[in-house]
Amino acid sequence: MNQNDFLIFLDRALDKMLLIVEELGDNLANREPDLPNANSPYGILTHCIGVVDYWMGNLVGNRGIKRDRPAEFAARGTAAEIRIRVEAVKLRLREDVAMVDGPADTNEPLAGYNPAGGPDNWTQGAAMIHTYEELAQHLGHMDITRDLLLRDSSK
Repeated sequence: MNQNDFLIFLDRALDKMLLIVEELGDNLANREPDLPNANSPYGILTHCIGVVDYWMGNLVGNRGIKRDRPAEFAARGTAAEIRIRVEAVKLRLREDVAMVDGPADTNEPLAGYNPAGGPDNWTQGAAMIHTYEELAQHLGHMDITRDLLLRDSSK
């Protein structure tokens, strides 16, 4: 795998999530479906920006970005605002991917988070793969969330 291969798939996931927010519009994109512990599409995409910043920006790029995961899901804003943030994270991602040394350890220890079945010591390559895993998972999450919001708004 080369770096461009990886970026194609991360860009695709981020762009599709952004399109969902833009197509829903500011009102629906900031609404949660009527389900326990549900998140808005805007919050999910904000979380995904946090995922990229943490897993690639901190663990690979050594950026020292502070993260507030609960606040990511609670975020509200406009499609125009989140578009700017998505474009910015995609630029940072290119810088971080250029620094990857796949078998090297990550630049900092995980902050008390080790996904089920994850390695005890993360390599930069594993952090890259996990970043894509998270974005792919949340893209599906947003697809379902969009469908629920559109169904509920048409009643």
